[in-house]
Amino acid sequence: MTKHLVVVAGNIGVGKTSLTERMGDRLGWRTDFESVTDNPYLSNFYADMRAWSFHLQVFFLGHRAEQYLEVARDARSAILDRSIYEDAYIFARALHHLDNLTKRDYLAYKRLFGLVVESLPRPDLLIYLKAPVDVLMERIQHRARDMETGITAEYLTLLDSFYEEWLGSFDLCPVLTIRTDNLDYVHQSDALEIVTERILNKLSGKETVDLRGK
Repeated sequence: MTKHLVVVAGNIGVGKTSLTERMGDRLGWRTDFESVTDNPYLSNFYADMRAWSFHLQVFFLGHRAEQYLEVARDARSAILDRSIYEDAYIFARALHHLDNLTKRDYLAYKRLFGLVVESLPRPDLLIYLKAPVDVLMERIQHRARDMETGITAEYLTLLDSFYEEWLGSFDLCPVLTIRTDNLDYVHQSDALEIVTERILNKLSGKETVDLRGK
């Protein structure tokens, strides 16, 4: 059986963790998730973003690089909740844009990021999950995580624009775009089967139409 490395990308609240969990269960793949509970910088970051942004981004870079290397050594196919690329092209960029990451630190981080990524295996597929900002805000408010209380629609809109720009030139692997407000793979088993089929077809080179919705 062919081994695959699949990464799931998308804005906050779009359903990355839910898809990763369900694909892992459905296909018997290894799953890996973003480090939150054991992140030693998160509390400092939310208390003073400008002081701790660089530290947080470097921690995430090391954490995700370890994930990729562990996956490369594992014989199983794997699906990862959030890609290492988003750290640089979406979140570090947003921190710099909002003046929470100085130009000096941003350039130093990007240089380190480039060196790290060069040594990592490329994914076989990037799944880009997409939903309107008002849907994202509703989901974020519903799950009521303390660390997400300061997220605004303006911030999500900014991230959305960075995602579209980044994916417009992304060429490391095929991309499958799925509108998660149109396909409820969490509560509808038939929707999960549709998504599963599209992922497997995309990996085999048969899928040519993304699930973007209307």
